[in-house]
Amino acid sequence: MEQHSEHHAMPTAGAELNRLALSATLHCLTGCALGEIAGLAIGTALGFSNLATIVLAVALAFLFGYSLTSLPLLRAGLALSAVVPIAFASDTLSIAVMEVVDNAIVLAVPGAMDAGLGDILFWGSLAFALVIAGAFALPVNRWLLARGKGHTAVHETGIHGGPPERLVGVAAALAFVFGSAVLIGQVVG
Repeated sequence: MEQHSEHHAMPTAGAELNRLALSATLHCLTGCALGEIAGLAIGTALGFSNLATIVLAVALAFLFGYSLTSLPLLRAGLALSAVVPIAFASDTLSIAVMEVVDNAIVLAVPGAMDAGLGDILFWGSLAFALVIAGAFALPVNRWLLARGKGHTAVHETGIHGGPPERLVGVAAALAFVFGSAVLIGQVVG
Protein backbone atom coordinates (compact mmCIF):
# COMPACT_ATOMS: atom_id res chain seq x y z
CA MET A 1 0.00 0.00 0.00
CA GLU A 2 1.41 3.33 -1.05
CA GLN A 3 0.82 6.56 0.78
CA HIS A 4 1.71 9.93 -0.62
CA SER A 5 1.89 13.02 1.53
CA GLU A 6 1.72 15.39 -1.41
CA HIS A 7 -1.24 15.50 -3.72
CA HIS A 8 -0.82 15.88 -7.45
CA ALA A 9 -3.39 17.76 -9.45
CA MET A 10 -5.96 15.42 -10.94
CA PRO A 11 -5.83 15.34 -14.73
CA THR A 12 -8.93 16.64 -16.49
CA ALA A 13 -8.08 15.53 -20.04
CA GLY A 14 -5.68 13.54 -22.18
CA ALA A 15 -3.70 10.38 -21.70
CA GLU A 16 -3.26 10.86 -17.93
CA LEU A 17 -7.01 11.07 -17.44
CA ASN A 18 -7.49 7.98 -19.63
CA ARG A 19 -4.94 6.03 -17.55
CA LEU A 20 -6.58 7.13 -14.31
CA ALA A 21 -10.03 6.18 -15.63
CA LEU A 22 -8.70 2.77 -16.68
CA SER A 23 -7.17 2.29 -13.24
CA ALA A 24 -10.45 3.22 -11.53
CA THR A 25 -12.39 0.92 -13.86
CA LEU A 26 -10.08 -2.04 -13.28
CA HIS A 27 -10.31 -1.46 -9.52
CA CYS A 28 -14.10 -1.38 -9.74
CA LEU A 29 -14.19 -4.36 -12.11
CA THR A 30 -12.29 -6.42 -9.53
CA GLY A 31 -14.92 -5.84 -6.84
CA CYS A 32 -17.81 -6.30 -9.25
CA ALA A 33 -16.36 -9.52 -10.64
CA LEU A 34 -15.75 -11.00 -7.19
CA GLY A 35 -19.27 -10.17 -6.03
CA GLU A 36 -20.96 -11.13 -9.27
CA ILE A 37 -19.17 -14.47 -9.51
CA ALA A 38 -19.89 -15.27 -5.86
CA GLY A 39 -23.55 -14.22 -6.15
CA LEU A 40 -24.26 -16.08 -9.38
CA ALA A 41 -22.40 -19.17 -8.16
CA ILE A 42 -24.22 -19.21 -4.81
CA GLY A 43 -27.62 -18.51 -6.37
CA THR A 44 -27.11 -21.16 -9.04
CA ALA A 45 -25.77 -23.77 -6.60
CA LEU A 46 -28.67 -23.22 -4.21
CA GLY A 47 -31.28 -23.23 -6.98
CA PHE A 48 -32.44 -19.65 -6.43
CA SER A 49 -34.76 -18.07 -8.99
CA ASN A 50 -33.14 -15.87 -11.64
CA LEU A 51 -34.35 -12.74 -9.85
CA ALA A 52 -33.06 -13.86 -6.44
CA THR A 53 -29.72 -14.88 -7.98
CA ILE A 54 -29.31 -11.49 -9.67
CA VAL A 55 -30.29 -9.59 -6.51
CA LEU A 56 -27.69 -11.57 -4.54
CA ALA A 57 -25.04 -11.02 -7.22
CA VAL A 58 -25.69 -7.26 -7.36
CA ALA A 59 -25.65 -6.94 -3.56
CA LEU A 60 -22.36 -8.83 -3.36
CA ALA A 61 -20.86 -6.78 -6.20
CA PHE A 62 -21.56 -3.59 -4.27
CA LEU A 63 -20.28 -5.16 -1.03
CA PHE A 64 -17.03 -6.36 -2.61
CA GLY A 65 -16.57 -3.13 -4.57
CA TYR A 66 -17.01 -0.92 -1.53
CA SER A 67 -14.82 -3.26 0.53
CA LEU A 68 -11.92 -3.09 -1.94
CA THR A 69 -12.01 0.68 -1.67
CA SER A 70 -12.56 0.81 2.08
CA LEU A 71 -10.06 -1.72 3.43
CA PRO A 72 -6.84 0.13 2.43
CA LEU A 73 -8.29 3.37 3.80
CA LEU A 74 -9.26 1.73 7.08
CA ARG A 75 -5.86 0.01 7.35
CA ALA A 76 -4.22 3.43 6.89
CA GLY A 77 -6.08 4.67 9.94
CA LEU A 78 -8.98 6.61 8.46
CA ALA A 79 -12.15 6.50 10.52
CA LEU A 80 -15.09 4.51 9.19
CA SER A 81 -17.12 7.73 9.17
CA ALA A 82 -14.59 9.19 6.70
CA VAL A 83 -14.22 6.02 4.62
CA VAL A 84 -17.92 5.34 3.93
CA PRO A 85 -18.56 8.58 1.98
CA ILE A 86 -15.31 8.10 0.04
CA ALA A 87 -16.30 4.55 -0.97
CA PHE A 88 -19.83 5.60 -1.95
CA ALA A 89 -18.57 8.60 -3.95
CA SER A 90 -15.86 6.68 -5.74
CA ASP A 91 -17.66 3.45 -6.63
CA THR A 92 -21.45 3.75 -6.70
CA LEU A 93 -22.06 4.92 -10.26
CA SER A 94 -19.33 2.71 -11.72
CA ILE A 95 -20.63 -0.41 -9.95
CA ALA A 96 -24.21 0.42 -10.92
CA VAL A 97 -23.28 0.72 -14.61
CA MET A 98 -21.31 -2.51 -14.50
CA GLU A 99 -24.12 -4.38 -12.80
CA VAL A 100 -26.82 -3.21 -15.21
CA VAL A 101 -24.72 -4.12 -18.26
CA ASP A 102 -23.37 -7.37 -16.86
CA ASN A 103 -26.73 -8.73 -15.77
CA ALA A 104 -28.47 -7.59 -18.97
CA ILE A 105 -25.92 -9.53 -21.02
CA VAL A 106 -26.15 -12.68 -18.88
CA LEU A 107 -29.95 -12.53 -19.05
CA ALA A 108 -29.83 -12.03 -22.83
CA VAL A 109 -27.62 -15.08 -23.50
CA PRO A 110 -29.98 -18.00 -24.09
CA GLY A 111 -29.53 -20.63 -21.39
CA ALA A 112 -26.92 -18.71 -19.38
CA MET A 113 -29.07 -18.27 -16.28
CA ASP A 114 -30.16 -21.90 -16.42
CA ALA A 115 -26.64 -23.24 -16.87
CA GLY A 116 -25.08 -25.02 -13.93
CA LEU A 117 -21.74 -24.26 -12.30
CA GLY A 118 -20.16 -27.10 -14.27
CA ASP A 119 -21.41 -25.70 -17.58
CA ILE A 120 -18.97 -23.72 -19.70
CA LEU A 121 -21.84 -21.46 -20.84
CA PHE A 122 -22.29 -20.24 -17.25
CA TRP A 123 -18.64 -19.19 -16.94
CA GLY A 124 -18.22 -18.00 -20.53
CA SER A 125 -21.26 -15.73 -20.51
CA LEU A 126 -20.27 -14.32 -17.13
CA ALA A 127 -16.67 -13.67 -18.20
CA PHE A 128 -17.79 -11.95 -21.41
CA ALA A 129 -20.46 -9.90 -19.62
CA LEU A 130 -18.08 -8.64 -16.93
CA VAL A 131 -15.53 -7.38 -19.45
CA ILE A 132 -18.18 -5.66 -21.56
CA ALA A 133 -19.61 -4.12 -18.38
CA GLY A 134 -16.15 -2.76 -17.58
CA ALA A 135 -15.95 -1.25 -21.07
CA PHE A 136 -19.24 0.56 -20.43
CA ALA A 137 -18.02 1.83 -17.04
CA LEU A 138 -14.74 3.20 -18.43
CA PRO A 139 -16.23 6.34 -20.06
CA VAL A 140 -18.41 6.86 -16.98
CA ASN A 141 -15.33 6.81 -14.74
CA ARG A 142 -13.47 9.10 -17.14
CA TRP A 143 -16.37 11.57 -17.14
CA LEU A 144 -16.55 11.53 -13.33
CA LEU A 145 -12.80 11.97 -12.88
CA ALA A 146 -12.68 14.85 -15.36
CA ARG A 147 -15.18 16.65 -13.12
CA GLY A 148 -13.38 15.89 -9.86
CA LYS A 149 -15.93 13.22 -8.89
CA GLY A 150 -15.99 9.43 -8.61
CA HIS A 151 -12.64 7.81 -7.90
CA THR A 152 -11.13 11.25 -7.30
CA ALA A 153 -12.29 10.85 -3.69
CA VAL A 154 -9.90 7.92 -3.23
CA HIS A 155 -6.99 9.54 -5.04
CA GLU A 156 -7.28 12.64 -2.87
CA THR A 157 -6.47 10.51 0.18
CA GLY A 158 -3.14 9.44 -1.31
CA ILE A 159 -3.93 5.88 -0.20
CA HIS A 160 -4.12 3.25 -2.91
CA GLY A 161 -4.82 -0.44 -2.62
CA GLY A 162 -6.21 -3.40 -4.46
CA PRO A 163 -4.69 -5.91 -6.84
CA PRO A 164 -2.10 -4.76 -9.39
CA GLU A 165 -3.73 -3.13 -12.43
CA ARG A 166 -1.66 -5.16 -14.87
CA LEU A 167 -2.87 -8.41 -13.27
CA VAL A 168 -6.51 -7.31 -13.47
CA GLY A 169 -6.01 -6.14 -17.06
CA VAL A 170 -4.52 -9.47 -18.12
CA ALA A 171 -7.30 -11.36 -16.32
CA ALA A 172 -9.91 -9.20 -18.08
CA ALA A 173 -8.31 -9.80 -21.48
CA LEU A 174 -8.25 -13.56 -20.89
CA ALA A 175 -11.85 -13.48 -19.64
CA PHE A 176 -12.91 -11.65 -22.79
CA VAL A 177 -11.19 -14.18 -25.06
CA PHE A 178 -12.63 -17.11 -23.11
CA GLY A 179 -16.13 -15.63 -22.95
CA SER A 180 -16.11 -14.68 -26.62
CA ALA A 181 -14.98 -18.17 -27.63
CA VAL A 182 -17.73 -19.79 -25.55
CA LEU A 183 -20.44 -17.51 -26.94
CA ILE A 184 -19.23 -17.90 -30.53
CA GLY A 185 -19.20 -21.66 -29.97
CA GLN A 186 -22.81 -21.50 -28.80
CA VAL A 187 -23.89 -19.60 -31.89
CA VAL A 188 -21.91 -21.73 -34.37
CA GLY A 189 -22.46 -25.08 -32.62
